[in-house]
Amino acid sequence: MQRHQRSIRNQRLVQELNDQPHDVAETRALVSEITGQSLDESVEIRLPFYTDFGANIKMGKRVYVSNNVMFTDLGGITLADDVLIGPGASLITVNHQFDPEHRHDLDLKPIQVGKRAWIGAKALILPGVTIGENAIVGAGAVVTKSVAANTVVAGVPARVIKTL
Repeated sequence: MQRHQRSIRNQRLVQELNDQPHDVAETRALVSEITGQSLDESVEIRLPFYTDFGANIKMGKRVYVSNNVMFTDLGGITLADDVLIGPGASLITVNHQFDPEHRHDLDLKPIQVGKRAWIGAKALILPGVTIGENAIVGAGAVVTKSVAANTVVAGVPARVIKTL
């Protein structure tokens, strides 16, 4: 299926997902259809759930995604086992060119989130960022650079505030 066709189909599925009540298993089944990946039964996703594409999201086991999370995943988002994502967080893998003549051209860079990482409420993870294992991203942080394993970052832009 072409990218544009898949995007249109997935937007219908996202709307269906968010417009009707679903239990955890039904939510997981619809998100599995959106991502094209059979999600483990340990994965829990709270609604509403947003994605602009959906097919480039990969989730490990025991992943928890809170409500109002946005995955702009055209560049690819991978969540390892035991990842926690707080309400209202955004993971953005798409950027636009600086050159005004090419402003509509997309620059895609993947996001990787390591095992047991925790992304706090309303955090913003930008294209190309890797969040290391056990790392914590504080609520409201804007993460522009990769985060080392076993560190806590917070602020705008996010800076290391603690090593675990």
